Amino acid sequence: MFKDRVLRIVASIPSGKTLSYKEVAEAAGSPGAARAVGNIMKGNYNPAIPCHRVIRSDGKLCGYNRGGTEAKRALLEKEKLSQIVGK
Repeated sequence: MFKDRVLRIVASIPSGKTLSYKEVAEAAGSPGAARAVGNIMKGNYNPAIPCHRVIRSDGKLCGYNRGGTEAKRALLEKEKLSQIVGK
């Protein structure tokens, strides 16, 4: 099922890294389904699925169902900083 493939792919994105909605759709076997990936992420409330690591192809951040774009930005910045510091 497409949704299950998307969730597995997103769950495997390492801390400090991101994939675009398009990249997730392509990896899930449906290259034209970036919008569907966004809808799946919008409905994800499972903390084991780091949906904040999925961003637009142009690098911009958009919606995050756990606090909005600023919360998404803060999580990504914290993860990148942790990678630099080695924690």
